[in-house]
Amino acid sequence: MTAEPEPEPAPAPAPAPALARRIGLLGAVGIGLASMIGAGVFFVWAPAAAVAGAGGLLPALVIAAAIASLNAASSAQLAMAHPVAGGAYAFGRRWVGEWMGFTAGWLFVTSKTASAAAIASVAAAYLWPAAPTPVAVGLLFVLAALNAAGVRTTVRVSMVIVVVVLSGLAAVLIAAALGGGAATGGGAATAPVPVGPQPAFPLGVLQGAALLFFAFAGYARMATLGEEVRDPRRTLPRAILLALGIVLALYALVAAVLLTELGSAALATSESPLADVLPPGWRPAVAVLAGIACLGSLAGILAGLSRTSLAMARGGDLPGVFARVNARTHAPIVSEVVIALVAAVIVVLLEPAELVASSSAAVLLYYAIAHLSALRQEPEHRWRGSRLIATAGLIGCVALVIALPPVSLLGTAVLLAVGLLLRWVAHRGSAARKTRSR
Repeated sequence: MTAEPEPEPAPAPAPAPALARRIGLLGAVGIGLASMIGAGVFFVWAPAAAVAGAGGLLPALVIAAAIASLNAASSAQLAMAHPVAGGAYAFGRRWVGEWMGFTAGWLFVTSKTASAAAIASVAAAYLWPAAPTPVAVGLLFVLAALNAAGVRTTVRVSMVIVVVVLSGLAAVLIAAALGGGAATGGGAATAPVPVGPQPAFPLGVLQGAALLFFAFAGYARMATLGEEVRDPRRTLPRAILLALGIVLALYALVAAVLLTELGSAALATSESPLADVLPPGWRPAVAVLAGIACLGSLAGILAGLSRTSLAMARGGDLPGVFARVNARTHAPIVSEVVIALVAAVIVVLLEPAELVASSSAAVLLYYAIAHLSALRQEPEHRWRGSRLIATAGLIGCVALVIALPPVSLLGTAVLLAVGLLLRWVAHRGSAARKTRSR
């Protein structure tokens, strides 16, 4: 009796599609610039001047720029050693702990989804003020679809927007410097975020710095896309530092022009500062330029959100469906769609001013966790002086968070408490199921 042949083993399942490295240095810089030269350069000056007070805007800008530079240095160092999707979520999990990584990821996903909704609303108010809500929803889905088509599409869109916005800003600044004539009155499509009574010095300067910092935070997008950058250990640090350097120079120039043409008192009450340094006939063009800039920022935020959600799903902190990557475009298509849906619901339910209230606090805490990660890195991954940079950045981020109005801190605390509770419940349920199955 002959022995029956053993059945052949089943073929191993094909590996799931992964993100592809398709971004070069120019593309990474373009995404960073599109993210930073967005809503901030048009909207942040008035609320920052209102809280910083007379003579406080430039010191606030210097503080914000210094902390942004420290954050960029730590982010670049971390991205060189761990070039994967997720940014500070991935860094925190590797070097600090799973809970701290989750905190960074949760703060980023929740606050930036709200920011995406706010920026979509602002862009729609400028581009189509007659019907801003449906236009904002449409913009979210259009940009999510472009991102889902692949990171190369995201890069191309970002580069076009950067060229248009930088050219437009150059025209505005040159016209203002040549004595274009400041406009008075007139309404922008949306008013700045309410800031309440002016705080006492130096608290007002720190609050102004926290608001200005919000405009610099786009360089995080390059770190969250680290898994799609070619030669990431060389490209990422160069892209992060180069993009931030360009934006720092631009913001310093814009601040100088606004203070020269309007003065701090008029700037604090302006609804559209860059339009108010020019004759009224420029206002429609500035409004369109602001809307286009918002689209660049929105595309970068949506791309960063989808990659962070993908990383959190891989780590078991979000449902596994968020980790699905399209085999053709190599994009996290499920994450793109779900985030656009959630942001669209927020657009319908809430006003932009309500959405931005706690975003600065959440982003500053996100970078504080990045600095903690840099302090915990192995010596071979650290740059010279990196521990001093990370310590100063950590202290700066915490100081700006403490200086923010209580309502901002309360909103961030509630978001974080909900996230930590959900994670604890999910992990406890998972542990119970494993125990019962034994």
